[in-house]
Amino acid sequence: MSNDSTPRLNPFRTAPNMLTLLRICLAPFLVATVLENRYGLSFVLFLVAGLTDALDGALARLLKQRTRLGEYLDPVADKLLLSTLFLVFTHKDLIPARVTALVFGRDVGILLVSAILYAAAGRREFIPSIFGKANTCAQISAVAFVLLHQMNPAIWIMATRTFALNATMVLTVASGLHYAWAVSRRVGLPAAAAAEKSDINRRPA
Repeated sequence: MSNDSTPRLNPFRTAPNMLTLLRICLAPFLVATVLENRYGLSFVLFLVAGLTDALDGALARLLKQRTRLGEYLDPVADKLLLSTLFLVFTHKDLIPARVTALVFGRDVGILLVSAILYAAAGRREFIPSIFGKANTCAQISAVAFVLLHQMNPAIWIMATRTFALNATMVLTVASGLHYAWAVSRRVGLPAAAAAEKSDINRRPA
């Protein structure tokens, strides 16, 4: 019997996960500043949130502090921040309701499918697709330029804001469809393999 004196890493105390938790804590303050029309402060807080998002991934690689908690917590923090801001923007009539409806519909759909798959077949891993990453970038750009437009209604800011919102809608639909296709393939492959194995076993020797 061997004694392992190596201290176990507490996932809640790692630098990347602390930054992710900070990003989650920033969400209510961002919402409050938008509701109070303090868009300059909102933009600064959003930049800070974006900085924590960039740093947590870099620190996880640099310090070799990747954890299972961080893998789940990071996208949750992103979705919480972005989805909440889209909802608040719609409440303030800063963006069309259809944009928020698409964003929420996709996220809720993915959450439900993931929960069903987890309950039916255990934990399943899905590598983020290029469509999902592009959609997140579009959402971040849309939020940033919506806030900028409230501070400075310049034509180029308005045009970029419109482009980012349109890109968000297109990529939300594309990434949702791609996710559905990826799920059908991953679920279908084991079933097909099992059917093929069963067919081989039934063949006469």
